[in-house]
Amino acid sequence: MAPRLEHYAWLSIGAAAATIALKLAAWAVTDSVGLLSDALESLVNLAAALLALSMLRLAARPPDAAHPYGRTKAEYFASGVEGALIVLAAAAIVWAALPRLFDPKPIAAPWLGIAINALASAINLGCGLLLVAAGRRLHSIALEADGHHLMTDVWTSVGVVAGVALVDLTGWAVLDPLVALAVAAHIVWIGVSLMRRSFRGLMDAAIPEAERAEIERIFAEYRRRYGVEFHALLTRQAGARRFVSFHLLVPDSWTVAHAHRLSEEIEERIRSLVPNAATITHIEPISHPSSYDDLRLERW
Repeated sequence: MAPRLEHYAWLSIGAAAATIALKLAAWAVTDSVGLLSDALESLVNLAAALLALSMLRLAARPPDAAHPYGRTKAEYFASGVEGALIVLAAAAIVWAALPRLFDPKPIAAPWLGIAINALASAINLGCGLLLVAAGRRLHSIALEADGHHLMTDVWTSVGVVAGVALVDLTGWAVLDPLVALAVAAHIVWIGVSLMRRSFRGLMDAAIPEAERAEIERIFAEYRRRYGVEFHALLTRQAGARRFVSFHLLVPDSWTVAHAHRLSEEIEERIRSLVPNAATITHIEPISHPSSYDDLRLERW
């Protein structure tokens, strides 16, 4: 794994450990089930960060005979399991909140708990923003998912803090478990979204439309310049890696060396515009009928 990816993963682990300690302290001084629900979600953050680190290390291992295309899809397992852990955390929150819903209890030292929780949220906010930006820049779905999770934790904390403050201002102790249940519903939605995104990645989805449009612009340019043709463009993405294959149809009079030089030039152009792309070109004679028998994406 690139050292900078590992550094970001360790930053996430450190932030999760710090926020767990702070949020558990906030729960200890207040006995608020809402603040307990926030601390439980932070436990998921730590588990997710540890999983992301291990999957990033696995994804970074170079291709070998058993895995010729590498192991970059390991990042999807990290984000998928993170989604499942979030749903489990929501179940734990519901388990803790339901008894309080029927037997509300006052919150002790609410403003001290709020202050401690706010410090934890500030740590999550800074780390989450950094991870999302790094994940997008480095094309790492695991880092980006971890960052988004931390950002949702911030909004969860805002809701919990608002609930604790309202309990103190209104005296309605039932608001505390109600806020906890609302947090549970929110993070279930986040967890399911992460699992769906991971599932799409494991299904060999095409690269983004904007990147496919860049490839088509390159094809249009070379059609005008050299009278060549293209078809059977196939793309997929696996974590940070992109895979692009296409058929290049060249004039019959061209030598193999001439066609190869042009294909290398086109592939280099594609790699310069599509991050982390592996390219494969199949060269065919432009006037031969058999060259047009494979216009479909796959032969069966």
